Amino acid sequence: MSSIFTKIINNEIPAYKIAEDENFLAFLDVSPIAEGHTLVIPKKEIDLIFDLETEDFKNLWSFAQMVAKKIQKAIPCKRVGVAVIGLEVPHAHIHLVPMHNIGDLDFGKERLQLSKEEYKKIQETISNAL
Repeated sequence: MSSIFTKIINNEIPAYKIAEDENFLAFLDVSPIAEGHTLVIPKKEIDLIFDLETEDFKNLWSFAQMVAKKIQKAIPCKRVGVAVIGLEVPHAHIHLVPMHNIGDLDFGKERLQLSKEEYKKIQETISNAL
């Protein structure tokens, strides 16, 4: 079930990583709906988030919470929205999206086009948030 996320985990393709440990990885979405839109994934290859073992599921959400708090401090927003859709890539993932209103979590809207420099700046800002 190797996916593009597996290639990111294995450093076969680059990503703007926000946080990483031995089991989980967070990186900026390459087709974001908002500045700071981040994906949180388990390093274990699994398609459906609810198929994760209970402990892995809990730990994934704990890792996502830590990342969301960094986003909240780094990116001006009212809150960080959460979505689990799972249709785009066959690898369990959580979307963390900085929001000002409910419309900011609309995955049907036009995606942002950011430069490498903009991605790098966002990556550094979130990664360095305490």
